[in-house]
Parts: sequence; structure tokens; C-alpha cells
Amino acid sequence: MSGWARRARAFAPLCVAAASIAVVPASAQGAVSLAGLQSDFSHELRLAGRYSGAYVYDLTAKQALFSERASTLRPPASVEKLYTATTALELMGPSATLTTAVLGSGSIAAGGVWEGNLYLRGGGDPTFGSASFIRSHYGGQGATVTELANRLVKVDGIHEVIGSVVGDESYFDSLRGEPSSDYAPDPFLEGTLSGLAFNRGQSGSEKGHHAPAAYAARELWRALANDGVKVSGPIRVGLTPAGATPLAQVQSPTLARLLGLMLPPSDNFFAETLIKDLGARYGGAGTTAAGASVVSHTINTNFGIDPSVLDGSGLSPADETSPYEIADLLAGIEPTPLGTILRGDLAVAGHTGTLSKRMRGTAASGRCEGKTGTLTGVSNLVGYCQAADGHLLAFAIFTDGIEIEQAHTIQDHMTITAANY
Repeated sequence: MSGWARRARAFAPLCVAAASIAVVPASAQGAVSLAGLQSDFSHELRLAGRYSGAYVYDLTAKQALFSERASTLRPPASVEKLYTATTALELMGPSATLTTAVLGSGSIAAGGVWEGNLYLRGGGDPTFGSASFIRSHYGGQGATVTELANRLVKVDGIHEVIGSVVGDESYFDSLRGEPSSDYAPDPFLEGTLSGLAFNRGQSGSEKGHHAPAAYAARELWRALANDGVKVSGPIRVGLTPAGATPLAQVQSPTLARLLGLMLPPSDNFFAETLIKDLGARYGGAGTTAAGASVVSHTINTNFGIDPSVLDGSGLSPADETSPYEIADLLAGIEPTPLGTILRGDLAVAGHTGTLSKRMRGTAASGRCEGKTGTLTGVSNLVGYCQAADGHLLAFAIFTDGIEIEQAHTIQDHMTITAANY
């Protein structure tokens, strides 16, 4: 367990009952007293029903403020992405990038003629694609195939290829979905998983099991053609041979920026790609299962909590965690540099992401950051609030088994109460 995690555990008691919490002196209270916060939260959870629970922790005072059914394990839905993001920050670091590369088997002859194949090798970058796609989907943050082709021409001096462009997606397995779809393509994923996904795994007119890789290779071929490079061989899919010569590469945005693209809109494709990246780097295989094992081990080692992790996005209803566990994660990482990055990448109430239209014009707007989680019959909200008394609170609210609109109303009411504390 890292030092910062040990410090976090020291001040995060397990599921302290609301009745046992010492009352904060009136001079330290904001517009809502501790008793008022506890009463309001309990009332809202009664409205939500027995499949609900919540936990609030005051990081400034280092004490729990509220706990009700906080240790009960429930599906986190997209709150799961916080476990994926935290693990990636801890292991990869916020400045890490993902590489898409072109390697060659052959040599360059007079006139810039490459005699041999070019291998487009994916490195699990969820942003790789066309410049227009990246502009419209990610605000221009991403690795473009145009830049990759330009480097082959301008840096390597390649003006003709006597050979094929080969797509290599072997960094990941070839399963296109995640556990909730039994690893088959899933519309809720909003993309197709591949170690060489172009425009979120589009396949165009390509057919067959490795269509995403073939499509990516074809897009490199087109980008080269636009730069005046003639490629004589067919588009193929295969493995990059050992000893191939590195020719050009493009990098994804940094991990910190990727999380800023993933967390506010709750991007399932990014999360499921990232968990396979974790598996490939630290789990021995670019698979969802390997990545989930890495996440489980890292979260347990660093925080002493044991959520059930099956995927990166929370699409699987078999994922399980509790309000206490996720609040403990938030409390543990917040005082660290990584916690500053994670908090900065969350949606802001009333302003950005999945919270952009919620809690506008309230005390929570601009002062609370969070992560939403939604599945059929599941609705959760967790995050941080800067309370009226200046204290920073970590909170987790799980409201399952009710209509989503009602769940949002209850969560928003509780979050506004926390902001007014």
C-alpha cells in the first residue's frame, strides 16, 4: 500500500453510523447544520427506497458526516470508470501516451521507394482517426492518420511503396465488446474495440473478423495517396514481423487529457479501451479480464477496498461496489497530485459533461464535481463538494430500483444540501 493510501485509510472509518457522529460546532457550520444534513439525507433515502445508500466524508475535518446502507454492494454503473481512471493514473502516470506506429519490413531505395511492406501497429489509442473525426468528437485532441502519413513522407522520405499496408491490431485480443454483451459488439459501447481502432473502430466496407484493422490500414493508404505516395500492394491484416524498422509514430493525448475526454461525458469506448491498455501493459494480455485484474489488485493494494471489477466502463451489472468504497477512493486520492488531476477531470455540476444541465443556479453549481452512473434500474452520483463552510466533502449516493428522473431529483437535492453545509 502506498504512503498516501495509508494516510487516507487512517482517517476514513468504515460506515460510521450517523447517530454516532459528533456534532460540528455551530461556528463551523454553513447554511445547513450537521443535524440538518443528516436529517435531509435520511429523508431522501427513505424516498429512494431500500435499494439506496449514501456516505459523506469531510476531508477537511477528517470525519464522516453521514452513512446509511453505505457498505451494501451495488452495481456502480459508470462510477466504475473512477476505478479504471485511478488505476491508470497510478500505474501509467498522467503524462503517459499511447503510440500508433508504422514499421517497415524492407528498405528504402533511390527516389524514396520503400521496397517491402508497411505495418500499421496499433497501441490502444482510443483517439486515433481522421482529423475531421477528432475535431468533431474530441475538440481536436487526438492522433491523426494524416500526421502519421506526413511523417512517413517528410521524415522518412518515402514517395512510393512496393508492397502492402498491413494493419496489426494484436496489441489487444480480437473481442469487440465487453462482459455485458458477452464480448460481442455492443451499441452501448459506442465503438468497436480493437488494438488498432480508427474512428472508434469503424470498419467501412471492410469485411471479416479483422475489419477494424483492415479499415485503419486502408485509411493510412488513403492518407499516403493524398500525399502523393503510390502503394502497389493490397491492404492486408497481420502481425508486424520481429526486426521490422520503426519509421513513424503518433502519440495520443496524455493520459490526463484522455481522462478529461472520458470522464465528463462518461465515454464507454474510452474506458473499455483503457482497461485493455492496462491489461496489455501490466497484466500480460490486452484483454478486458487482464485489465480488470490489474484494476482490482491496484485498488485493493492502494486503498484496502475490494470492489468487484469486471470491466472498465461499468456496463456490466455484475460489477459491484459500495458508497463507502467509492467515497474512500475519493478521500484517499484527493490530497495527492493524482487526485488533483482526477478531480479536475470530473463533470462540474451545472456546467460540464453529464452534470451540465443538473443543479444549475444552486449552491452546487460550479462547486461540486462528480461522476454519474446509469444502467437500467441503477442511478448513482459520486464526487466532491466545496461546502458553504469551506470544507471539502467526498460523497457517494446510490439510488437503485427507481425511475432515473426520480433518482436524479433525489441525488441533486442531496448534493445541494452537501454544498450548503
